[in-house]
Amino acid sequence: MDNLRIEGTQATPSIVADFNAGTVEMRGDSYPENSFELFSPALQWIESYLQQDRPLALNLHLLYLNTSSVKAMMDIFDILEEAYKAGRKVEVNWFYDEQNERVADLAEEFKEDCSFPFEITSQVE
Repeated sequence: MDNLRIEGTQATPSIVADFNAGTVEMRGDSYPENSFELFSPALQWIESYLQQDRPLALNLHLLYLNTSSVKAMMDIFDILEEAYKAGRKVEVNWFYDEQNERVADLAEEFKEDCSFPFEITSQVE
């Protein structure tokens, strides 16, 4: 299975999925014109990866998400939830700038709907 690398722009996060490391990392702002187009390759990669029955860590360093990006993240978390309930080892690590409490609040809202391990960590940027 190939790794996935989507370069970030001013309006889109970078997305790096590493098969050997068992990680997907998203970093930056997310307010794309078409969030389905942006996140679709990541959704497909995550689904394919989880069929390998390997542990997966989703590491998020997201600064801002528009409404359609929030929907895409919900879709990702639904896939992770389904995999977790099927016995797969998945986790989310959401890192946020401690001066951006709004993102921390959003992460907390997501966490409430998830039964898999979901850590929210402040960091000084």
